[in-house]
Parts: sequence; C-alpha cells; structure tokens
Amino acid sequence: MRPTSHWKTSFGARAFGFQDCFFRDRPMDTARVAVVGAGLVGLSTAVCVSRLAPRCSVTVISDKFAPDTTSDVAAGMLIPHAYPDTPMPKQKQWFRETFDHLFSIASSAEAGDAGVHLVSGWQIFQSLPTEEEPFWADVVLGFRKMTESELKKFPQHVCGQAFTTLKCESPAYLPWLEKRVKGSGGQILTRRVEDLWELHPSFDIVVNCTGLGSRQLAGDSEIFPVRGQVLKVQAPWVKHFIRDGSGLTYIYPGISHVTLGGTRQKGDWNLSPDAEISRDIFSRCCALEPSLRGAWDIREKVGLRPSRPGVRLQKELLARDGQRLPVVHHYGHGAGGFSVHWGTALEAARLVSECVHALRTPGPKSKL
Repeated sequence: MRPTSHWKTSFGARAFGFQDCFFRDRPMDTARVAVVGAGLVGLSTAVCVSRLAPRCSVTVISDKFAPDTTSDVAAGMLIPHAYPDTPMPKQKQWFRETFDHLFSIASSAEAGDAGVHLVSGWQIFQSLPTEEEPFWADVVLGFRKMTESELKKFPQHVCGQAFTTLKCESPAYLPWLEKRVKGSGGQILTRRVEDLWELHPSFDIVVNCTGLGSRQLAGDSEIFPVRGQVLKVQAPWVKHFIRDGSGLTYIYPGISHVTLGGTRQKGDWNLSPDAEISRDIFSRCCALEPSLRGAWDIREKVGLRPSRPGVRLQKELLARDGQRLPVVHHYGHGAGGFSVHWGTALEAARLVSECVHALRTPGPKSKL
C-alpha cells in the first residue's frame, strides 16, 4: 500500500468534473499536473513537462485556444527582448535553448507543419546604439554589420546589423504544439479557471501560465498589459525582415502574410483596433519599404502583451484549511515570448520535477 505521507491529495477526479476515463489507466504513483493557459507558454510548458518530469500526467486547461490567444497576434520573430529583473546570462541561456530547439525543427521534415522557418534581414538604427553588439549576436546566424551598399536602402539610418533568425507562424505553431501535448498522452480541457484551488484535489501540481490572468489568479500586481497593434498584409515580394532599432517599427515577412508593426502602449487594455494607429503603422513601414504601398488585404490585429520587470518562474506552496497545493508560476514574457519560450518552459519543467520529487519524499513536511 502506498504510504499516505507521499501524497497530500486524493486521487479522485470528480471534484473538477472530469470523466473517470481521464485517469482510469494511470499508475497510482503518477503525479497529475494541470497546466492553466493554452497560449505559447502554456502549450510549450505542457510539452516539456510531459518529456522531462518523471511519471506525470498532463492536462492543459484554458477557456481560450488558438486562434484566440494573445500568442496568435504575435509575429513570432526570434529577436530577444531584455528583461530588467532577469540576469543577462539567464536570458541568453533561454534564447539559445529556444533558438537551438526551433532551428532543429526548421531543419526537419516537421518544419512546414510546425510553421517554423529561417528568415534573414536587417536591424537598422538612426543613431549609434549604446552596445556594439546585442547579447544574442552569437546565437543567431551570420550576425554582422551592414555594408554601406546595404545601408543605401535606408538613407535615414546611420548603421545596421544583418543576420538570419527564426520565425514561428502562430496559426501553425500553436496547433502543432497542441498535437505534441496530445501525442505524449496529455489531455486538453476547455474551461475557465477562476481560482487555482478549483484544481484541488483533482490535481497534485498546478502550473500557472495565464499571463495577464495572473493578476487575479496569483494576485500579481506587477503584471500589466502592453497593447500591441499590428497589420497583417499581403505583400509576397517582401522577403527580408526590417526592424528599426527601437523595435517599434518592423516588417516581418511570413509564410502567408507580412506583419507590420507596431505599438507599445503600457497599461492599455483596449482590444479594439484604432484606425489612426493603423494609418501611422502603415506610414512608418512604407517609409522603410516603399513597395508596401502596393500591399493588399490589410487586416488589423490587437494583442495585450503580459509584461512585468522579469519573467516569473517560481514555485509556490499554497496552503488553505490544512490542504497544500504546489504551484509553479510561469508567465510575464511580454514582447519576448517567442524568443525565449522553450528555454523558460524547460526551466518550468525542472521546477515541476522538483515538486514531484517533494511529493514523493516521505515525511510530514516535504519541502517544495
């Protein structure tokens, strides 16, 4: 008989409204992990937990799935955003792990289905940047200074950098991740979670990947929206990305459309497109690439980036009425989610593994 001290929760699934078949064939020592949130961060975390955490069953729970998540609005370019509260070596590790993982997909037969591909282009500056090279220069491919001939294309800019990076097409990549979750035996459940305690006792460990939802679910006052408005246009002749050094104006060609951006409106919760902003974005992008005047099928998209000074990757042991619920928080990627998502998901999976180990360690006060 399994020692009761190993597990603080019961194995009944009825409390959360599951069918018995969800856990019917699960070994008794399998840890039940709920990943709350089905955007880029939630799905990649679920895949990593399935691969790395020992003897776990994974269920992704969300009221929104692709194509209705914040991740679906993002351009999916791997150009890192700096997090003030995260040590630079850690940020570089996350980016390198993500780049290497996606590069292996882009080099495989899965590339088309996953929507992952290489894209080359330029990052240009109207004044000399404070750093000669960004911290990620040796991770992307072929990073170099732009030549004088290349800079002739951008007469208002004094210098630039050329490199090849990766792009994830959200409409393909998110469903592809969802298939990976299901393929590893994971479950998908459509449901809105109002309180993490709803998941107790049906689950042993909860991973919170709810982004802005963490204001309510985790009581996190540090997370705030940064509104991003973009245009998705048809301009199939545009093959190279162009990014102003500030990151505010960009042209990112993809498989089915070109993404033009953008905005960075802190604290703005408005999800409705603003026609004046769209005109400004289009004007700024045409200044960099005049041929965009001929683009057609122009569509406006708005997303709210879940931003905070640093990505929250942290364990927390919730306690209430003598009950305990281990939680791993994984959210707050802001504008840099695609650039680091796999690296942070690997770290979240390691934290889940630590929680699993603690639950399986005999003793009345297992430390999480």
